[in-house]
Amino acid sequence: MLARRFAQCTTQVKLALFRAYCQSFYTCSLWTHYTQRTYNALRVQYNNVLRAVLKKPRRCSASEMFADARVDDFYAIILRKRAASMMSRLVSSTNTLLSKLAFRMDSSLGGCWDGVHTRYRGVIS
Repeated sequence: MLARRFAQCTTQVKLALFRAYCQSFYTCSLWTHYTQRTYNALRVQYNNVLRAVLKKPRRCSASEMFADARVDDFYAIILRKRAASMMSRLVSSTNTLLSKLAFRMDSSLGGCWDGVHTRYRGVIS
């Protein structure tokens, strides 16, 4: 819909629309039980949307496309920014239980936090 409806717009407008409509992964910090296969399927769709919006060929490099457009890729949004945002909110929470849980790396929350960052370390770098 974005690619068709806004085909005549400038690249900057298209990128603003992409950021507004496609980078809102509400509650993605709670996606702790998703498999690598599920993340890959979402990442491919995310990449394909930007390709369609920017009228790039199917075989173009996704990394290069995101770098040229100065848009965060899927892993930067899902794994780094959203997870860090959630942890930041927990640490600064006025709820003492939540803030104490955030500092305990041996808790299930700490395990999920650590798992998210170690599982994709090679992919994110």
